[in-house]
Amino acid sequence: MLKPLLLMSLLIALSPLPAVAAAQLTELETRWLQAGQPVIAFARAQGLPLDIIVQPQDAPGAVPLALGFEAGRCKLVLSLRGNAQAQSVLQEALPAQQDLMIEAMTAHEIGHCRRYAQGDWHALPRGFVEPPSGQRGKLKRLDRELRDTRREEGYADLVALAWMHGQHREQYRDVLAWMRGVRAGGATAAGSHATQAWLALAEGEGVFDGAASPFEQAQVLWRMGLSGDK
Repeated sequence: MLKPLLLMSLLIALSPLPAVAAAQLTELETRWLQAGQPVIAFARAQGLPLDIIVQPQDAPGAVPLALGFEAGRCKLVLSLRGNAQAQSVLQEALPAQQDLMIEAMTAHEIGHCRRYAQGDWHALPRGFVEPPSGQRGKLKRLDRELRDTRREEGYADLVALAWMHGQHREQYRDVLAWMRGVRAGGATAAGSHATQAWLALAEGEGVFDGAASPFEQAQVLWRMGLSGDK
């Protein structure tokens, strides 16, 4: 969950960008906000309590785009200034497709917002029975926390893919390949963001062809993946 927000953070309404707020944004921040705007508009139309926060101070090493929940509202936080990760996370994408990947990242965070707002964070789907674990004590607790975080990341990845399939079907495979590359790199390959099992399910033909919302489509595949994630 997000730490208390700094008072110097810039709250953005995004409907559209207010002239005063836009004047305080960098070109990079404006680009990220505009790329994610379709997802943000959809989330608000769905009734999600979403605020946009732009951190105006340098944030080296911070996650460029993150989601927190505070006082009953989702906080979509951009930390792009002085942050090399804002560029490195997109380096495997073609320049012409980078805005597409920013849109996918925004949809991922909206998936988290949905779970927070619904009161489902770290909760299993209704009727799903958790297989018993033979681990005990501290190790079991730490492993459970890692697993619960990984599951939330898996759901959010699927929401992003369902959104991109519905909005940019012709480029869906490019987005999926990029996401698999991100998840296969570094510490994420076997950690809390190791969502490869769910991404593999998203390879199937027709998995997002239905008319349901991205949240509902993601839920179907997410539940399938939970059975093998112990």
